[in-house]
Amino acid sequence: MAPLTARTPSLDIAYEAYGDAHGFPVILLHGFPDDARAFDGVAAPLAAAGHRVIVPYLRGYGPTRFLDTAAPRMAQQAAIGQDLLDLMDALALPRVALAGYDWGGRAACIASILAPARVRALVTIGGYNVQNAVEPSRPASATEERAYWYQWYFNTDRGRRGLEANRRAICRLLWQDWSPTWRFDDATFDATAPSFDNPDFVEVVIHSYRHRHNNTPGDPRFDGIEQRLAARPPITVPTVVLVGGNDTVGPPARSERDMTLFPAGTERHVVPNCGHFMPREQPAAVADAMLKLLARSD
Repeated sequence: MAPLTARTPSLDIAYEAYGDAHGFPVILLHGFPDDARAFDGVAAPLAAAGHRVIVPYLRGYGPTRFLDTAAPRMAQQAAIGQDLLDLMDALALPRVALAGYDWGGRAACIASILAPARVRALVTIGGYNVQNAVEPSRPASATEERAYWYQWYFNTDRGRRGLEANRRAICRLLWQDWSPTWRFDDATFDATAPSFDNPDFVEVVIHSYRHRHNNTPGDPRFDGIEQRLAARPPITVPTVVLVGGNDTVGPPARSERDMTLFPAGTERHVVPNCGHFMPREQPAAVADAMLKLLARSD
């Protein structure tokens, strides 16, 4: 199935669509390093339940393209969140449900903060994914710092060149490291790997990981949003938090301490036999959480 496209002020966003075009829309958002294939096992049951399912390719991935060939390839969190709101506008979706992980989970959380009236339900994989990109981050534990090796690597010129030369090998290594109990095959990885050949992939990834550590400037248009997000505003929309029990880059304990940033009574589920790539590893957990949340939301 060839992706569809939606034109926003900054991008031609490629997306895949499933289900009844008149059903209530659910947008599923992938992370780094991944693409729309991540949600193949989630989209089908949601579509079967009568929902319109939309799975976009984030900026820098797959067929999504910048409109301005000269525009800086920035990918700070505020830009990813705005891309989601722009996509909703382009598709004339006044209200949606959102699910995402990693970069996509961050976009979903940000949209829920900036436009809560437009988000009926949120399934966030990994918890409260919003970052403080204004102030320098404090050192984490030795174990967490080691898990972030790729971020420190991308903050060097050697890392940028390495990602350019070895993007598929690096991405595959991260799949293996972050989901150590997931036994994916070559065909699964090869179906997604072409998305990393997007001409903007390297610069988008490098900007994302440098901006969050204050090592490169962001887009001035988003300064106000970044200031707001730095204060860690609470999410007020109906939410379910899912966490992979074996996620080595986003361990369960991290999400537990942020539960006060969600509405009272928000459920948090640690999914066993699952690492970072939950939509691929345990798609039923994501689909079930979304369907149950929608059933009890207005």
